[in-house]
This record gives sequence, structure tokens and C-alpha cells, in this order.
Amino acid sequence: MKRPRRRNNHVAGQVSPLAPGRTPDLPPIDGVRLGALASGLRYRGRTDLMLAEFDPGTRVAGVLTKSLTAAAPIEWCREALSGGQARGLIVNSGNANAFTGSAGVGAVAKTVDAAAALIGCERDQIFVSSTGVIGEPLPQEKIVESLPGLRGRISADGWDEAARAIMTTDTFPKLAARSATIDGRSVKVNGIAKGSGMIAPDMATMLAYVVTDATLPAPLMQAMLKSSVDRSFNAITVDSDTSTSDTVLLFATGKVSVEPVPTEFSDRRLKGFRAALDAVCLDLAHQIVRDGEGASKFVSINVTGAASKRAARRIGFAIANSPLVKTAIAGGDPNWGRIVMAVGKAGEKADRDKLRIKIGQTLITEGGMVRPDYDEAPVADYMRGQDITFEVDVGVGRGRATVWTCDLTHGYIEINADYRS
Repeated sequence: MKRPRRRNNHVAGQVSPLAPGRTPDLPPIDGVRLGALASGLRYRGRTDLMLAEFDPGTRVAGVLTKSLTAAAPIEWCREALSGGQARGLIVNSGNANAFTGSAGVGAVAKTVDAAAALIGCERDQIFVSSTGVIGEPLPQEKIVESLPGLRGRISADGWDEAARAIMTTDTFPKLAARSATIDGRSVKVNGIAKGSGMIAPDMATMLAYVVTDATLPAPLMQAMLKSSVDRSFNAITVDSDTSTSDTVLLFATGKVSVEPVPTEFSDRRLKGFRAALDAVCLDLAHQIVRDGEGASKFVSINVTGAASKRAARRIGFAIANSPLVKTAIAGGDPNWGRIVMAVGKAGEKADRDKLRIKIGQTLITEGGMVRPDYDEAPVADYMRGQDITFEVDVGVGRGRATVWTCDLTHGYIEINADYRS
């Protein structure tokens, strides 16, 4: 099926107004080399294929979408993760290889076979991801033909290239890095991600890959990654839609040895590392929201006083996913009544007469009604800014949670109306 070349905000050169001031330079991590090239899968004049090669002994953990229409690469990664080892990661943009039937499964198999032969490893040590249009066959021959040349271009400094190659409607590459110590040994944590639309939590959001040089066993990595994902990628939403390709993978090259090797999540030696992993995941998740399709405002929603953490999160997402709330934010309208509405529809306990809503530093509601001294003018001024915070206390318990979202503008409609054309 041939279509005209798609237009999107990346091709047009428009960068989100919420983009970071600079793209971070990620340090090399011993045991991994990355690179990218243009294989011609869909886009013209830009890279669309990345390869990361890991040294022998690299361990891997991951969390994958719960979507019941998951893409073929998801099913492959789900099986490969059971082995706990990784030698290669291949990611393409422009085609999601989702809802492509047996052809999609075959495309994954041929890609894995070619990469395993090239690197010289077992098939279950190769991980693959695809992102882009759903329902179109993946021309895997372009990937297979490109792999030898791509392998010749990988380097320890290829982080930025890799991040750019996996972009679809993203307007900027997403990279983050932190460092930590385990038993006095310095370790690094680098991450890249992509995501702009079709963003909603259901394990994680879109694609993210994190690498450390620490020595860690795969089961421990799995526990730490799941914990980090729950507080980062699982706490963001752009449009309430869950991708068929959501993937977060964590790789540990083991080049920095720690004796004895940590095996328990509660090991005190891991406190700094867990904080670094959390920070990288949250940084990447926030960048995804800041690059939400058409976004002009970054929104933090802090919910307190809920019956449980789970209840607080559901209330937060009811607010964050409401088109009425999001369009009010886009227009700079402090329409707090829409927050009241969203709390009420969340399906979680809330005491109407104890509901307290703050926008920025202004307390608006108290005692089941608007405060008699409420002045909307300073709140309207605040809503014109790019970073908005709502604080909502529902008055029934001690549960709390924070979720992050963006506004809903005409830009979102324009990008998605033209997505395939």
C-alpha cells in the first residue's frame, strides 16, 4: 500500500516549546557500542535504524506492554527475556510491525537470525523493537541488508545517534544520564527513549532503553526496573492511548564488579544505584510528556487524601486524561470546575465537602465550595505559563500519587490527522 510521504512535526523541523534547553552528552559505558543509519524503511533524509551491541556477559531485564494487540517484537522480547542475557538490540522507526500476522513474526525471526549470525551469539540474546505505523508489513529485508554496514559504524559514543534514529513524531531526542556508587565503586546509568503520541501507562510508555556498567543479576534488575517504571513511565499520559509496542529494557554490562554481587532489592549498597535508575527513568518520562504531540504546557497533578496510592493514581489520571481539563489548560483557562468533574468520575472515594483544589499556589476550593476570597486573576496569569501544577486533596485517607501530562491543542489534531499521509 503506497502512500504519499507523511508530514510530521519532526520533518517540519518544529521543536516542542517544552524541549530541554540542551541535549545532554552521555558518557561512554564500557561494554556497549551503538550506532544508527538510514535504511529507507519509511522516512527520507533521516536515520531510522539503530543497533546496540553488548559485550558477552551482559544481563537484561524488561517490562512490556499489556496491550492485547501487542506487536510481534513484543512477543519475541517477552520470550527472550527469560534467558536474562543480551548481546544485541535492534530498533527501527517508521513501522511498528504490529497487527501484521505471521508476516510480522517472520520479519522478527529474520532480523534476529541475521543479527545473531553477525554478532556471533544465541538468538535469544537479540532484542528487537519497532515503532511507527500499525498494520503495514515491515520490509525486514532493508533491515537485514543494513545490519553489516550499521555494525561497522557503532561506537561507545553513539548515544545521540541512537536516540535520533528511534524518533517518530518526536521533535527532539530523549537522553538522560546519572552516576552512582555501589560499595564505593562508581557506576554509570545511561538511557534513551522515544515517545510523543499514543502515550498512556500500561507497564511503560513507548520505547526506552537503559544501560549500566554495574554487575547485577537479571532477577534483581527486573525488580528494580519494575519499581522505577511504576513511578515514572507508568505515571505519565499524553492522550490516554496505550501503544502496541511499549517497551522498557535495562541492560547491565557487568564491567564494574561488585563483591559480593547484590541479589536483594533491599541491599543497602544499592540505595544510590536505585536512585540513579529512578532519576533516569523519570527524566526520560518527563521528556516524553514535554514532547507530547502539539503540547505547549507541562502539567504535574499531585493527588493526596485518597483511600490508597492506587486510588490516588486513578484520580490523577482521571484529571490528566480529561479532554475538558486538557483543553482548558491549553487555553490558559483556570476552569477548576472541570477538575471537580474529573475527581467525581474517577470511581474512587472522595469527600465532596472536603475536596481542596490548588492551582499553583492558590487554594480555590474548601468546605465543598469555592473559597469566598478566591480571585481568579492571578490564577489566570499563572495558567499562561508553561509549567502548571494542580494539587487535589480528596479528604478520605492518606493515599497520594503524582502523575504528569500535557495540554491538548490543535497541534495534536493536525499531527494525527496527517500521520499516514
